[in-house]
Amino acid sequence: MIRPAPAWEVPRVIAHRCGGALAPENTLAGLPIAAALGYRAVEFDVMLSADGTPWVIHDETLERTTNGRGNVCGTPDTILRTLDAGAHQHRAFAGEPLPTFEAVARACRTLGLLANVEIKPAQGFEKITGETVARRILELWGDAPLPLVSSFSEEALVAARHVAPQLPLGYLCVRPPEDWMRRMDAVAAYSLHCAARKLDDSVLATARAAGIPVLCFTVNDRQDAEALLARGVTAVFSDRIDSLRGL
Repeated sequence: MIRPAPAWEVPRVIAHRCGGALAPENTLAGLPIAAALGYRAVEFDVMLSADGTPWVIHDETLERTTNGRGNVCGTPDTILRTLDAGAHQHRAFAGEPLPTFEAVARACRTLGLLANVEIKPAQGFEKITGETVARRILELWGDAPLPLVSSFSEEALVAARHVAPQLPLGYLCVRPPEDWMRRMDAVAAYSLHCAARKLDDSVLATARAAGIPVLCFTVNDRQDAEALLARGVTAVFSDRIDSLRGL
C-alpha cells in the first residue's frame, strides 16, 4: 500500500485540544498559548451543527464544555454563536466563544501552527462529517501545509479520502486491533494514533518496519513521554504542554 506523504513532519509533542490544560479545551484561547511555548502543532475536534457547519468541540453534547444544553448536531449556528465555552472550564476565560472550524483554521495559519484535525462525527453523521471537513480543509488551507486528519470513525475517514485524496489520514483507535494494518490500508492512512498505555511493542515494531508514524494520547507526564519517544513512538499528544516543553 502506497500511503500519501503528509505535508508536514510530525513534531514530537502536539498540544491536545488546542492548548492542553492551559486554556479551555478546543478554544481559540489555547492556540496562542501553545505557539508562545514553542509548539509547532495542535490537535482539535470537529463536529457538525444542525446547519451542517463544522464547529470545534469534543462531545456530542454541549453541557460539559459550554453553558449550552442539548446535542451539537441538533443545535443551529445561531445558538452556538452565543455560547460561552470558557467559564465551565476556567473562570478566567469566561466569555470565550465556542469556535467554528473556520476560526480555528485561520488562527492556526496566522500563528504558523500545524494541525491534527480529528473528525468527531455525531452518531449517524459519519459520512457527511468526513466529507464536509475534508472539503473545508481544502478551502481553508489552500496551498499551505495540509492538516493531518484523524478519526475513530473509519466511515468518516473513507468519506474524507474520497473528497480529498491528498489528505494525510491518521487511523485512530484506543488499542490497535489485530487487523490494524488492514484497516489502515483500507483508507490509505499515513499514521497510527492510539492510547499510550494500550501500545504493544509488537505493534510499534511492525509500524516502524513499515515506516508508519505512531502517535500516542494523552501523555501528561514528562518521564512517560520521554520513555515513549525512546521506545520509538513518533509523537505524543499532551494536555500538560507546560511540563513537556522542550521535548
